[in-house]
Amino acid sequence: MSANVFDPESIRNIALLSHSGAGKTTLIEAMLFTNGMINRMGSVEEGNTVSDFRPIEIERKSSTTLSLMHIIDNDIKINIIDTPGFSDFIGEVYSAMRVVEGGIIVVSVLDGVEVGTQQSWDYLGEKTKLIFLNKMDRENADFDKVLDDLEEAFGDAIIPFSLPIGAADEFSGIVDILNKTAFEYSKKGDGKGKKINIPEELKDKVNEINVALVERAAESDESLMEKYFEQGELSPEEVRLGLLNGITSGSIIPVFVGSAAQNIGIDILIDGVKSYIPAPSFVGPEMGSRSIDEEPTIERSPNPNEPFSALVFKLISEQHVGDLTYFRVYSGKIKPGDDIQNTIRQTGERMGQLFLSNGKNREEIPETQAGDIVATVKLRNTKIGDTLCEKKTPIVFPAINFPNPLVSESVVAKNKGEEDKIAQGLSRIHDEDPTFFYKVDSELHQTLVYGQGEVHLDNVVTRLKNRFKVEVTLKKPRIPYRETITKSASDRYRHKKQSGGAGEFAEVEMMVEPVERGGGFEYEWKVFGGAISSSFQSSIEKGIKQSIAEGIIAGYPVVDVKAYVVDGKEHPVDSKDVAFQKCGREVFRRAFVKAEPIMLEPIMNLEIIVPGEFTGDIMGDISSRRGRIQGMEPSGKNLQKINVKVPQSELYKYSSTIRSMTQGRGWFSQEFSHYETMPKENADKLIAESQHEKEQ
Repeated sequence: MSANVFDPESIRNIALLSHSGAGKTTLIEAMLFTNGMINRMGSVEEGNTVSDFRPIEIERKSSTTLSLMHIIDNDIKINIIDTPGFSDFIGEVYSAMRVVEGGIIVVSVLDGVEVGTQQSWDYLGEKTKLIFLNKMDRENADFDKVLDDLEEAFGDAIIPFSLPIGAADEFSGIVDILNKTAFEYSKKGDGKGKKINIPEELKDKVNEINVALVERAAESDESLMEKYFEQGELSPEEVRLGLLNGITSGSIIPVFVGSAAQNIGIDILIDGVKSYIPAPSFVGPEMGSRSIDEEPTIERSPNPNEPFSALVFKLISEQHVGDLTYFRVYSGKIKPGDDIQNTIRQTGERMGQLFLSNGKNREEIPETQAGDIVATVKLRNTKIGDTLCEKKTPIVFPAINFPNPLVSESVVAKNKGEEDKIAQGLSRIHDEDPTFFYKVDSELHQTLVYGQGEVHLDNVVTRLKNRFKVEVTLKKPRIPYRETITKSASDRYRHKKQSGGAGEFAEVEMMVEPVERGGGFEYEWKVFGGAISSSFQSSIEKGIKQSIAEGIIAGYPVVDVKAYVVDGKEHPVDSKDVAFQKCGREVFRRAFVKAEPIMLEPIMNLEIIVPGEFTGDIMGDISSRRGRIQGMEPSGKNLQKINVKVPQSELYKYSSTIRSMTQGRGWFSQEFSHYETMPKENADKLIAESQHEKEQ
């Protein structure tokens, strides 16, 4: 077997998560360097890190796309997925979470528990969590305070597995609590700790926490608890297994400490990953189904001898390489040239070359097995969330549930004639980032793009320019308003044309009335005595539907109206389909205007989560946007969840507003609720603007 093929017992899959700026990317540099995967550590400032290698990330000095790295330590392969800390790129976190057994939440000891820390905790859910307190070398670093913050936020499961020796300029080493050993690190940043005596001032604290760790290990298993009570001690292996059980169940959350920039404590963190992130074989089978519509009832065990199955979690297109497909193998094994099935698309694929990844650097491998995460090229019809498997043993794994978009913009080409290129580019970007959507809105005559925030959509514009060589601008999108009526009214109209060619004649009397909200359009024929032939019934309806689609008072579709045709006249020669279409369209418009029309606007449900100190400002801002507070309740440490209803027209660029108002610590989600009557002042202004546009 190749040195680069690993069995499920020898693999650890982790994601790195944090609030933006906590130092994930630097931590990965330190892990790679400590393990000998790179010769020198890069820096975000210099734009030469392994994970942030794309031009837009170098320019922004932060991650926008997940990156896959790996290290190999004593025959254990650790797959590391770096995820963006900025919430606009949250889809990358969702993709990563789907394929890992655990994660490291990186917390800056300068800033403590932030909104992004809470979000990272929530994203990991029941997966195994480790916490790394970073930047102990920086001024104002306060380990004890941040540890208290973590305990307050996440409970007594939090427990340190290492302690810092010194802080800021005096930070020089780490105490490994479980092994009761201390290490001093050189200023060279080589990550190699020299064993030293535990400083006197830390000995009591180390002993106290060590006892607590052994007790927690014992508490995770009844047989261990019984032995601990009887004998008063456990063997090192029993302690490790007990801690592993507690950590994977969530009753123990290990906290490690160090400095990624100075490469201090990284080796101890790596040992923690090897010891406490469960191997795929430990976690057990992945559940799937025979088709998309069925409940998962089929098991695929992390065993190389099972039928091959895998889930695709990322597509990336790179210059000089082409399209790369990243996937997690859940069972069996695969090698280049093998024929496989995409059970979502119902298409066959042939596996291309297989690669281990460290950012943009890739190493070809002959095979990969259950539990591993790798990349391949040249899969033709495979998208994110698709299942790949052997044709003889089909299975469908649950797809990745991405969050709904929060913002939308109208996209306009700077140069005419490039609409097709723009559409192709937007389609490719959606394939690579399913949290980004676009659609051509024929109703409002605009192309709309949807994303997680303004920065997300600005990133799309940059990608269109750099990769697809087309330039666009983003503009405020038109809102899908609706028109309706508030009372019954009727009118009679005669359509007559006799000059130039065949004549046209139709006369229709119509009544309109409102129906309940959401009722749509109803049509009824109440002509008696043959005043109009029933053959013209559909002609009149076609005309009405033309008016409904075009709008009457402001150019927006008409809803919740019932139209009755009650009387009329026809001509034996000049009455025809087109005449009654025109007549139906006009008489409906006239009756509609008499029926006291109003404008309806879409209302959105918002769930806003912010630190408690900002709730007053947020609620005041929502009121200024004509919003209504529906309720408020606690959500995590010092956080409040506010449920509101707000008109869609008042939410343009709201994601930027909430970040500004909460110092980047608030976020929200939204979904459509219903339509309701627009205030007359706002409606009159909208109607006037629409009339002006029509005249122009």
